[in-house]
Amino acid sequence: MMNVLAPDVYAKNCPSRMVLDRISNKWSMLILNRLQEETVRFNQLRREIDGISQKVLSQSLKQLERDGLVRREAFPTVPVTVEYSITDLGQTLAETVHLLTHWAEKNFDAVLQAQQRYDASGG
Repeated sequence: MMNVLAPDVYAKNCPSRMVLDRISNKWSMLILNRLQEETVRFNQLRREIDGISQKVLSQSLKQLERDGLVRREAFPTVPVTVEYSITDLGQTLAETVHLLTHWAEKNFDAVLQAQQRYDASGG
């Protein structure tokens, strides 16, 4: 009989840390947030997520697909058309990601001000 421990995010060997690492990545969060809206092609994602390189986008999509958060569908066209969509599992996370990304948009000014105060005080 296998001894299965309860998940404990504070334990260094807990697999949930891998999940947290993936979803705390800014590119993963932006991809999931974008895919929550609609199915999108690779190049459209690259254009819309300003600053992401083709390599990083490709790696991030593969990781998200491996984790079951994103679905990749290729169509036999010339050249091959590839579309990405969010899975049901990804959708459960995307709601939280949406809140986090938009929290950052609304509060970046307050964070920058706090950093300036900290730096001015000699931190």
